[in-house]
Amino acid sequence: MNILVVRLGALGDVVHAVPAAAALRRAFPGAGIDWLVERRHREIVDLVTAIDRTITLDSPTFGGWSAAVQVLRRTAYDVAIDLQGLLKSAVLARGSGAARVVGFSIWHLREKTARPFYSDAHQAEGAHVIAKNLHLLRAVGVHDDRIAFPLADVPSAALDALRARIPPDRGFALINPGAAWPNKRWLPERFGEVASFIRDACALTPVVLWGPGEERLAADVIASSAGAAILAPPTGITDLVAVSRAASLVVSGDTGPLHIAVAVGAPTVSIFGPTDPDRNGPYDKEDVAVSRYETCGCRYDRRCHQTPWCLGDVTTAEVCAAVQRRLAARGRRG
Repeated sequence: MNILVVRLGALGDVVHAVPAAAALRRAFPGAGIDWLVERRHREIVDLVTAIDRTITLDSPTFGGWSAAVQVLRRTAYDVAIDLQGLLKSAVLARGSGAARVVGFSIWHLREKTARPFYSDAHQAEGAHVIAKNLHLLRAVGVHDDRIAFPLADVPSAALDALRARIPPDRGFALINPGAAWPNKRWLPERFGEVASFIRDACALTPVVLWGPGEERLAADVIASSAGAAILAPPTGITDLVAVSRAASLVVSGDTGPLHIAVAVGAPTVSIFGPTDPDRNGPYDKEDVAVSRYETCGCRYDRRCHQTPWCLGDVTTAEVCAAVQRRLAARGRRG
């Protein structure tokens, strides 16, 4: 049996699809399971031990689509499962030549035009997107709601460099101030104040993560931390997995590094505005989400168009209290 999983992006959504791939592997241990993903997110899929092969969409052009379909057509897929629900993902799933193409029902699709490309469309039950993905697998006879993230443990030069800067008897907390959506980014000076609290009250070294183009943002957090925070080394996706596994705490908005941290079991405090933590956030009952989703007037919009901005209402004291609660819960769990 050959199975194709289609989830092209974004990073957090790709992470949220990993439990579905894990459930497929448990159900069909002898199957060939491939994953089609955008090239920029390949690194995380390459770490998924439940997958046999990663196939990339190298560019969002006709040539890129054509090249991906040519690769897909070399395998006789019994089923392609579209976990994205967009027109492009549905077209590529159908283009694979799979005997069956499974996707969400029209009521759960982000783009309704995807529906004609499915041979089987099914309801997606559950509040969280992970639950919805797992529920879709019932279409292929998989009734398994267990959430697992089989991500390989690989060496990381960034983690080695970070450990060299922190005393061996002292843990560290990752602070991730960036996000692709501007209205998901909490104020850097407040992240800095939280970093100072983490050092002084929690005896952890705050480490500020940054990605391409976020150097200034990270510098602003560090400058506001009263000398508490240090800058993380450059980190790729593999490094993020490794440093998150080793972290005592991760503080972040709703963005890819948060979801990687959750996947590897790091304790998290998250800050949500235009997105719903019940749908997209950490699912561990011990994790703490500080949310303004209920009062946000720009739900799932990439830019804020209301005054006042909902995340501007989130105080340093509120996040510091969430940090204390999360670390206390971690201590109880041991």
